[in-house]
Amino acid sequence: MLESIYEKSLNNEITKKDALDLIKSTSQFELYDTADKLRETIVGDKVTYVVNKAIDITDHCMIGCKFCSFRDNEKYRMTNEEISESISQGEAIGATEICLFGGVTPDMDIKYYCDLIKQIKDEHDICLHALSPAEVYQASVNSGITTQEALVELKDAGMDTMTGASAEVLVDSIRHEICPNKLTTKQWCDVVKQAHELGIPTTSTLMYGSIETWQDRIDHIFLLKEIQEETHGFTEFVPMTFLGENNELGKISNGATGVEDLKLHAISRIILSDVIENIQVSWVKLGLRMTQVALNCGANDIGGTMIEDKISTAAGGGYGGYLPVSRIKTLIEDIGRIPQQRTTKYEYI
Repeated sequence: MLESIYEKSLNNEITKKDALDLIKSTSQFELYDTADKLRETIVGDKVTYVVNKAIDITDHCMIGCKFCSFRDNEKYRMTNEEISESISQGEAIGATEICLFGGVTPDMDIKYYCDLIKQIKDEHDICLHALSPAEVYQASVNSGITTQEALVELKDAGMDTMTGASAEVLVDSIRHEICPNKLTTKQWCDVVKQAHELGIPTTSTLMYGSIETWQDRIDHIFLLKEIQEETHGFTEFVPMTFLGENNELGKISNGATGVEDLKLHAISRIILSDVIENIQVSWVKLGLRMTQVALNCGANDIGGTMIEDKISTAAGGGYGGYLPVSRIKTLIEDIGRIPQQRTTKYEYI
């Protein structure tokens, strides 16, 4: 069984039925082992990481997702000057990437974002990993322009890469229940494809563990695979386990189990194979011990130092904050792998 799964994955022949059967009937340890062998073949023994800082512009938001614990948690909005100072703090500890995103308000149009990005680029020599398809979509609506036009302006202003956040689960029946005011599956995919066509790489994500089924999760991953085969614009895939503290959805969902966390990372490797080579573990959401295990279930990236993740922390992610490079290296070496610093675009440093 293990050998046939391995070969089918390397040949990109895994079907949705194969994936669902593997989840339902395969020994979980066989699943983990197959995914880990694929990881070793496809990307080797290096575990990559980026030195970065997350900056959440504001916790005010007009979208109102049912899984959000961040909205109006602190009731703040940063000025451009405060954002610039926060970037300087990141640079002081060697950050090469700034993750810039946050809530969405009616006045946050393309001019607002472009002025902010231009100021950042004038004052700092750093990679700007910014916004999400939802933010780009809403900014285009606020500005009365198309998402294509919005992306052109953002790229001209200096946005280097775009996050793959706001994907949640790319199944509209699920989106209708958990984030009814957010862009649709098609709209998310359109924004991502447009970004890729313009030469703006993006990450890809899945928020799992709320009300979706394994079939929904598999459909989502296959959709990302289809986009990557068309555009080659995804740098990585990041499974993100749902955190239910302090939000409406958490009242009806207990979140994913630890076994589901590991199975999700493993089946992602088996489905995606070398189409999306890099599978990241979100240590902020899983914790450091579970992160080490997930890195032995098909994943090859540990994300970044973060230096603050207010969104995960507000939802009960007790692991948020700052993970120093020295600690990252220790976690990786402890499982017999090789730490490798990278850029946002997965170039080795």
